[in-house]
Amino acid sequence: MPVAVNPSPISRRSALRIAGAATVGLTTLAMSAGCTSDSSDRDSAEPDPLISATESARRDAAAATAATALAPERAGALSVIASERGAHADALSAEVARAAGVDPSAMPSPSQTGSPTEPAPPPPTIDELRTQLATSQRDAAGLARRLSGYRAGLLGSISAAVAAEQAVLLL
Repeated sequence: MPVAVNPSPISRRSALRIAGAATVGLTTLAMSAGCTSDSSDRDSAEPDPLISATESARRDAAAATAATALAPERAGALSVIASERGAHADALSAEVARAAGVDPSAMPSPSQTGSPTEPAPPPPTIDELRTQLATSQRDAAGLARRLSGYRAGLLGSISAAVAAEQAVLLL
């Protein structure tokens, strides 16, 4: 005796659509879960490599300003170096803040982070400043080779600018 088959409440086409949508949804969920990180991931991660470049740029700017005391005849060139290295520090600091998801204006300024009890180092000579800038230039170039995208371009540009400062302004 033949058995009567009750028709399904959904059609075969609807079942395939539901299965396809579920597959896409689960894939999207899995991919988005892999791309997110929580604060514990950030805490265990390495510090941003641009932080050291930012500190180096600020040191170079301060050294160029201080070197004016020993070489007042080169004040024009030294003020250009100080200004450019200060701009480099600001650009690097803004990129660090952007990558961390922090508003750059909410970050402490360099004057707020320094220790007031530290005595100021003696002003560097032009040769010492040139050596300091050469180290900063090599470090920026090395970081540019390790990083990618905007950060690599930013560091490459900074490295080239520091090389030009050494070759042209501190001749």
